[in-house]
Amino acid sequence: MSEVRVKAEERTEFGKNASRRLRVEGKIPGVVYGRGVESVSVIVDSADVFQILHSDSGRNTIFELVTDRDRKDVLIKDFQLDPIEGSLLHADFLCIAKDRAMEFRVPVEPTGVAEGVKTHGGILEVVLREISVECLPTDVPDRIKVDVTDVDVGGSIRVSELEIETSKVKVLSDPGFVVLTVLPPRVEEEPEVVVEEEEALEPEVLGKGKAEEEQAEGAEAPEPRGSEE
Repeated sequence: MSEVRVKAEERTEFGKNASRRLRVEGKIPGVVYGRGVESVSVIVDSADVFQILHSDSGRNTIFELVTDRDRKDVLIKDFQLDPIEGSLLHADFLCIAKDRAMEFRVPVEPTGVAEGVKTHGGILEVVLREISVECLPTDVPDRIKVDVTDVDVGGSIRVSELEIETSKVKVLSDPGFVVLTVLPPRVEEEPEVVVEEEEALEPEVLGKGKAEEEQAEGAEAPEPRGSEE
């Protein structure tokens, strides 16, 4: 586990205006809590939190939160993003004990190219993107890799088939849940050509009109007279 430290200071000013000033300075408000720990409001650098969230271990990263008063081992339990800009607005830090098992959500990472995709043009669909496990904070895996090479069209991989070190990690997700599957290729239907009634009848109408016109011209033409004696 990487030794990550994040500096924090206790928060003394509250309210929307105070939070807005913090974000202008590149900082965000947060709260630290946990079992047997008094909740404390803090201020942290948003770049530090952002970097942890985008690391390999993501939200499962255990790091040391350091204040002037003490230091605690924590992880990011929750966070809030601006719905428009996507910037961080707030973060919750959960205090943990490295000798106590906890529940974690571990992301699933497919590896390889599925047989059904390579040979038949199928579509790989990941149904379960995270697996719930219980383990010590020092044993939580960054991600669970799933080899999809042998999965053909219609095939799937379930939780029970994942390769997980069960001596250290207890799987909490239902073993029967489908993690991923290969769907048949999509077949695009050719659009049906619809001929409108007027277009279909137009040649016949035109042809009929022309015949009637020729017949009328023949009727109007004077008959030739014989020579008078």
